[in-house]
Amino acid sequence: MKTGIKFYPTDETFPPLEFARMTEDSGIESIWLPDHSHVPVVSRVPDELKVAYGGGDDARDQRFAGSPPGGFPREYYRNYDQLTTLAMMGAVTSTLLLGTGICLVVQRDPIWLAKEIATIDRLTGGRFLFGVGAGAEWNAAELENHGVNLKTRNGLMLERIEAMKQIWGHEEAEYHGKQVDFDPIFQWPKPIQQPHPPILMGGMGPTVVDRTLKHADAWMPGHNDDSFDGLGDRITELRERAAALGKPIEVTLNLGRLDFVDRYVDLGLDRVVYSHPASSSDSETRKFVSELGKIAQELDHGAPSMA
Repeated sequence: MKTGIKFYPTDETFPPLEFARMTEDSGIESIWLPDHSHVPVVSRVPDELKVAYGGGDDARDQRFAGSPPGGFPREYYRNYDQLTTLAMMGAVTSTLLLGTGICLVVQRDPIWLAKEIATIDRLTGGRFLFGVGAGAEWNAAELENHGVNLKTRNGLMLERIEAMKQIWGHEEAEYHGKQVDFDPIFQWPKPIQQPHPPILMGGMGPTVVDRTLKHADAWMPGHNDDSFDGLGDRITELRERAAALGKPIEVTLNLGRLDFVDRYVDLGLDRVVYSHPASSSDSETRKFVSELGKIAQELDHGAPSMA
């Protein structure tokens, strides 16, 4: 089972490039960054679509407590740009895999996004992992500022993914969908990883298995509570359906916790991305990365951790 770490880089956290070098030196396979462009102060989303942010009260920034959809953790509105930071992390490392955990595809132009991802993949020697998502209803205010319709966002994400595949895979690329449409274009560079960097479909909704099988190479469910109800069954369903299609598939769990390592091994996960607490001090950060590195090394040698 491979081991990744999720890091929230901001102007207040442990220095991101030093964090990347430390992560690589520890033996951790991959680093994953979140994606939020901003935090709206006032929302224009209809009341029936407003869903409170699901984080605990201790994670909320109370300056935003009265703003729909509620107070956010500080790292949600202070985070560095995901792709720029990953590119710079790639420049100071040599083996660390670089993942989007996840990229809000619906907030980004697909033609530009295809070029940005291909550029990072080439300049880092094929180390990019593309975790994707369409955003949740609690995130409606951010999505709407990008012109995203909540009811059609999944379709928009899937069309943008398929459009990017066309760009990456063809010298002359075109795409004609309901929400994404362009005539033949030239675009280089092409990614080193062919036909494209691995696509990991984020989400826990009822149709995510269908989306994963049709549009992605892996499923990336988010899970950080004490209940594993149904997760094993969904993993089994995904793998059985993938086997019937003759399609290799992986499962990367996002938002992992160190106290559940043995449960993750039992589930047969291919990778777990453990969340580094954004509010950690420098010494706490170094300790967390060191502990996770030891777990990664144990798992690489086939011995489950007793964390």
